Amino acid sequence: AAAMSEGRTLRLLGLHGYRQSERRFRQRTGALRKALRGRAELVAISAPHSVPGSGEDDDGDDPPRGWWFSGPGTFEAGEVAATPAGLEESLSAVAAALAEHGPFDGLLGFSQGAALAAMVCALRARGDPRFPVAFAILVAGFTSRAPAHSHFYREPIALPTLHVVGDADAVIAAPLSRELAQHFVEPVVLTHPGGHFVPAAAPQKKAYLDFLDRFCPGQGQ
Repeated sequence: AAAMSEGRTLRLLGLHGYRQSERRFRQRTGALRKALRGRAELVAISAPHSVPGSGEDDDGDDPPRGWWFSGPGTFEAGEVAATPAGLEESLSAVAAALAEHGPFDGLLGFSQGAALAAMVCALRARGDPRFPVAFAILVAGFTSRAPAHSHFYREPIALPTLHVVGDADAVIAAPLSRELAQHFVEPVVLTHPGGHFVPAAAPQKKAYLDFLDRFCPGQGQ
């Protein structure tokens, strides 16, 4: 609401994908941040959990991180995890970021970060005071298959959302992202022909700005 009255730039809290970090997410969203310049600022945080085991993308100063695990130190979006671990710490990390670096107007999540952002939306819609956000942009999101997380999806989530779906996404298949959108009240779904990344070409830029204009009246071009 503050952004509406002041006409200031919207602020988005960015939640990266599994095996990413704040720095990697920042590197991979340069085109998006350029597309949103003047309309929205993207501030990302790193997930609290280091992903064990080193891969070719590991960097000693910037280890890959995750928001929760479906198995011991592993994560698969399609896994029906009996004992998922780490989600509460991540919800606390998001709450802390909103409190310490806010105010934020909305969330922008990618992949596992989008799945987490959807859970935050569910808590916000139920009135959880830790998450004062008005909307979310969910890129390559999915519904957690863990039974322990099913409560997030029990009722339709009444928070405005833009769901970005890649038709060629080989990591989070398009139907999984569409399924997540169906848990929301009046979701906006943006489809792009690409794969597992945050798209920011002209058609997507327009869709982002049209969606953000709902929360920043008078800013439209």
